Amino acid sequence: MPIYLETRGTSRISLVVHHIRRRTHSSSSSRLRFQRGGGAEQRRGMAAAQGSGVPAALALSSGHTMPSVGLGVWRMDSPAIRDLIHSALRIGYRHFDCAADYQNEAEVGDALAEAFQTGLVKREDLFITTKLWNSDHGHVVEACKDSLKKLRLDYLDLYLIHFPVATRHTGVGTTASALGDDGVLDIDTTISLETTWHAMEDLVSMGLVRSIGISNYDIFLTRDCLAYAKIKPAVNQIETHPYFQRDCLVKFCQKHGILVTAHTPLGGSTANTEWFGSVSCLDDPVIKVSLAEKYGKTPAQLVLRWGLQRNTVVIPKTSKEERLQENFAVFDFAISDEDMEKMRSIDRKYRTNQPAKFWGIDLFA
Repeated sequence: MPIYLETRGTSRISLVVHHIRRRTHSSSSSRLRFQRGGGAEQRRGMAAAQGSGVPAALALSSGHTMPSVGLGVWRMDSPAIRDLIHSALRIGYRHFDCAADYQNEAEVGDALAEAFQTGLVKREDLFITTKLWNSDHGHVVEACKDSLKKLRLDYLDLYLIHFPVATRHTGVGTTASALGDDGVLDIDTTISLETTWHAMEDLVSMGLVRSIGISNYDIFLTRDCLAYAKIKPAVNQIETHPYFQRDCLVKFCQKHGILVTAHTPLGGSTANTEWFGSVSCLDDPVIKVSLAEKYGKTPAQLVLRWGLQRNTVVIPKTSKEERLQENFAVFDFAISDEDMEKMRSIDRKYRTNQPAKFWGIDLFA
């Protein structure tokens, strides 16, 4: 969830594999996980998940479940989206992370609609996330309906506040950064995050959204949200990877029943190097040489597995079909406690996704 444009378990977050979504799944729909779309690859992945100590899905405080590996669609080129999403479905992906700011919701919607029509997958077997953009904090219902229309869906599984800041409204469906004449983000100081959250809660009562959450919130903002929330945030989607582990924030969220989704779980790799000039953890010697070779896995697989063993959801992005299978093949091995400590030691507290480059102001300062 990344972008400018855009438990260990607690009593409230339990680890599950066969948990059925309350009020939404029947026994027949749960069987479709194995019978539809994923085929042999999905069955092998689910079986491996059961035997590896990492669940294929995690329970949310809202009573629904969220697949632990998803596909992020940020910077996914529109002409390639159909084939990438259909390939992902055949491999076994059932979780797709979108955002109004990614400017490709319509293309994702077309791909999903075709998948439903051809019987590749059923809607109830998918978990679809999208996000409220900064300029729409005062227009939450309209923005959500606009995303639903583009995605060609009747409801969202999860709707997130993309960033904890309201900016000047530029029109629903437009997501360019609202910059002032001075080149600095034009922040709207009349709309509080509490107001935005209560509007998000209305989406649940309207039946447009099943779970709501936050993104890019720190401990203090998350704490405040818990204080004023009538419906607690089910998820906090944050940048976290071996170079930016954020253990305190992860632990705080998990302690309070908020599931953490790791956006930029591979440290941004080539994409963030191009946009922000940042360095990826995939090239770290501990990961690339010492541990990846030891486990016979790619650096990306090792890092994603590390994220899963922290009880976080991971949503790697790729525009290459050959990477889809690689990123999903993370349920058939386990990193030892000793090696998890080795990975813990390489934390640089290094944010790779840096929207300040485009906004003229560092919201994380």
